[in-house]
Amino acid sequence: MHTAHRWDRMADLIRVEVAEMLLHDLKDPRIGFTTVTDVRMSRDLHHVKIFVSVLGSEQQQKDTLEGLGSAVGFVRHEISHRLKLRTTPELRFVLDRSSETSARIEELIEKTKIDR
Repeated sequence: MHTAHRWDRMADLIRVEVAEMLLHDLKDPRIGFTTVTDVRMSRDLHHVKIFVSVLGSEQQQKDTLEGLGSAVGFVRHEISHRLKLRTTPELRFVLDRSSETSARIEELIEKTKIDR
């Protein structure tokens, strides 16, 4: 149980720091309006998936992921420095499409209500 709590705490700290970097430190023009939605870590804490939601078109989402991919070294270094980690996890940014999916489900539910 202690380890699970550690994962949750570490994931939350990383989520907060990456969100802060998106807001203030990353200046790549390819990175659009981006929100960190989730952070998932491997059991050994060496690999981290950072899920992001990007507002905009499919091309803007692709450009943002490319910009984040280019910034991954900087983000990794900053996380290590800010959280004072001995070993820095490998980071990977992943597009979170859950909001699009939930919006589509809502749309279908509403359509079903109207069709009745």
